[in-house]
Amino acid sequence: MSRGESVVVVGAGLAGLRSATALRERGFTGEITIVGDETHGPYDRPGLSKEVLTGRRSVLDTDLPLPTDLHARWSPGRRAVSLERNRRHLILDDGTTLAYDGLVIATGASARPWPGRLPRSGVHTLRGREDATALRRALVDGGPLLVVGAGLLGSEVASAARTLGLSVTLVGASPRPMERAVGPVVGSVLAGVQRAAGVDLRLGTTVTALLGRSALKGALLSDGTRVSIRTALLALGALPNTDWLRGSGLRLNDGASGGIACDHRGRALEADGRPISDIVALGDVAAPPHPLPHDGSPAHLNLGHWSEAVDHADTVAAALLGHEDPAHEAVPSFWSDQFDLRIRSVGLPMLAERTEIHEHDPVRSRLEATYHRGDRIVGALTVNRTSRLADHRRRIVDAWYREDASR
Repeated sequence: MSRGESVVVVGAGLAGLRSATALRERGFTGEITIVGDETHGPYDRPGLSKEVLTGRRSVLDTDLPLPTDLHARWSPGRRAVSLERNRRHLILDDGTTLAYDGLVIATGASARPWPGRLPRSGVHTLRGREDATALRRALVDGGPLLVVGAGLLGSEVASAARTLGLSVTLVGASPRPMERAVGPVVGSVLAGVQRAAGVDLRLGTTVTALLGRSALKGALLSDGTRVSIRTALLALGALPNTDWLRGSGLRLNDGASGGIACDHRGRALEADGRPISDIVALGDVAAPPHPLPHDGSPAHLNLGHWSEAVDHADTVAAALLGHEDPAHEAVPSFWSDQFDLRIRSVGLPMLAERTEIHEHDPVRSRLEATYHRGDRIVGALTVNRTSRLADHRRRIVDAWYREDASR
């Protein structure tokens, strides 16, 4: 792709903005069109559950700054519905056709839906600004609150609601909160923190029904109990927005996390695994290969971390422009503020076979843990010990990238 051609970015969130910015920083002077299905500009999604719900920030405070030299055409309130690769055409929901020379797919993810019938009011999900505004209003009106799903989002919302003084029941199918993200050892520590903060934890349990026709009145749990509630937050995970790409010939990840299968430079793959030079994917919708082999080949992992959109933006811009840069040595990370805890993680604790605890001080709320698979470190996590992560990150980079290169 030459510098004077056109790029269409599908998705006007953090990933879309960062990729467009990276293209300009790499000298691309052609036309950039950014298409987004929301009516407002890019904003910081993590702030919705971490600060907006408690009132420390308003939704308007989450706006992301736009570079003055971006010079992009914006097309808000438009959703991509299909892709005609042979003609290099993107079709929008209003019938508009956008021609492109290069395409960035950054369509993000949507909240996993509830499988059954729902009351007409009182049940919420949390992905976008409007969701955060509606849930914040419900929390201010008072509880009790039921959080369905004890992962990262569910735990953060439970923390926010308890900060506001609400009665909170947190239901999760796993034996420990956030177990997939932090493992069973640290998950047990977090369970103790939540109980001490007054959260009614119902673990190893599911919600079988949400009661009420007009307004939410309660929930039935798989252990046979009934919980009286006024508001429910469904935190059942996210689904990458790839339905519009079915039939396009792009390889969609068959793993449970979904997403667009990419190579290590972010280039989308053909169904047969070949990289496509004019299409890249970034952010919650992308599933790049992980450097550690699984059953002899890299697994494509869709992580949905904020860091993925930030760290990979320059990589996909370079790939789209045909620059032969080395692949970015990416180390995923996430953070979460819950109660008095500053939880920070690098790597992929989910791949661990064992966890080593280096410090656990319940009195001062401090924790340091590393995660290992075979003879390699695959992740690290700290609670109120953020400064210790830098060394662990360097060890992870060596374990994932340097060791293989030297063998």
